[in-house]
Amino acid sequence: MSELKAKFEKAVADSKNLAERPDNATLLKIYALYKQATVGDVEGKRPGFTDMVGRAKWDAWNELKGLAKEDAMQQYVDLIDELKG
Repeated sequence: MSELKAKFEKAVADSKNLAERPDNATLLKIYALYKQATVGDVEGKRPGFTDMVGRAKWDAWNELKGLAKEDAMQQYVDLIDELKG
């Protein structure tokens, strides 16, 4: 587990230095995987129509409900590695 956590933390740092900004769908996936890996399943109510960004983030995170933190970490690492090229 500690090796995966180290890879995850490196990927988080790498995500801030990508050559080009990912599209919005990819950014939402990065956000959702990060939240699932660090917090777990989404809790609370879905934001209302006036908070479109919060609503999109909540929806993306909610789609990962039930995914183990370790699996989310690995998917995050894989996605950032893919974006680095």
